[in-house]
Amino acid sequence: QAKAARSAPIAIVGMGCRFPGGIDSPDAYWRFLLEGHEAIREVPTDRWNADDWFDTDPNADGKMSVKLGGFLDDISGFDAASFGITPREASTMDPQQRLLLEVAWETLEHAGIAPNSLSGTDTGVFVGLCNSDHYHRVLERGAEQIDVYLASGNASSVAAGRISYTLGLNGPAMTVDTACSSSLVALHQAVQSLRSGECSLALAGGVNVICEPETMVALSKAGMLAPDGRCKAFDASADGFSRGEGCGLIALKKLSDAERDNDCIYAVIRGSAMNQDGRSAGLTVPSRTAQEALIRKALEDAGVMPQDISYVEAHGTGTKLGDPIEIRAISAALTQG
Repeated sequence: QAKAARSAPIAIVGMGCRFPGGIDSPDAYWRFLLEGHEAIREVPTDRWNADDWFDTDPNADGKMSVKLGGFLDDISGFDAASFGITPREASTMDPQQRLLLEVAWETLEHAGIAPNSLSGTDTGVFVGLCNSDHYHRVLERGAEQIDVYLASGNASSVAAGRISYTLGLNGPAMTVDTACSSSLVALHQAVQSLRSGECSLALAGGVNVICEPETMVALSKAGMLAPDGRCKAFDASADGFSRGEGCGLIALKKLSDAERDNDCIYAVIRGSAMNQDGRSAGLTVPSRTAQEALIRKALEDAGVMPQDISYVEAHGTGTKLGDPIEIRAISAALTQG
């Protein structure tokens, strides 16, 4: 029984999202994909003036060689009163925290769960977040503008904790920062927590909002960003990735619990795994050996064979250096036998 619990399948019973292109629900996202739209556009004027920071020469001081990305239509709109938050506190809060609150509520509704019914339960919250742009933006207003809400409104730990506080949840609440893999690691932690019995329902996902230009400048200098704002992973024309914004959360239960509760089950997570590249060819360079081992570990955790896999969704680097490493790791792990 203990062994079975450690590998219990996990059901996705609800979803919520806010993505570029005006996408505000899983159904809207699906329609967007089916209709073949794209949401890449120039940096909105409420972030920074794209022309002031742009230069075709990536080596130009203080400039970025790209002014395109996947940006949300609205990061200032927020129904603060619904969450018992004053307009003053809301104005200092990181928009990432505001998005998480709204999407968490929508995710639970999508799962057919009344958010207010969860007070006092062991529901867990696992959030991936690696951006602190808004904090620096607030500081730029001057020290005299620092208020009592600066710390709580911008601490990454509060991003998860505020959801638990608002809904009265007593399960684990953590914010994970592992850069590009933050939301996946948060999901892995949620799966482990459900299997161990720490929580019986979990919210897991991630959020990202780009408020300041400095990181774009740095990534441009490193040659990581595609000039046309489009990531062409595993393609001969790959020349970098594109930065994007959004928030996505899923509601999770053990499959047995979801079946018992007659939940709508959108997908089942059979297994997950986590490791690190260690000493690769460079700090930002993936390791084929580590990634191959990771895939095999996930397959083992799921109890499936490589030949059982018919579809792979990958986080490609979109670069001539990283893409071959990652595709060879996938090929080696999934073609074994």
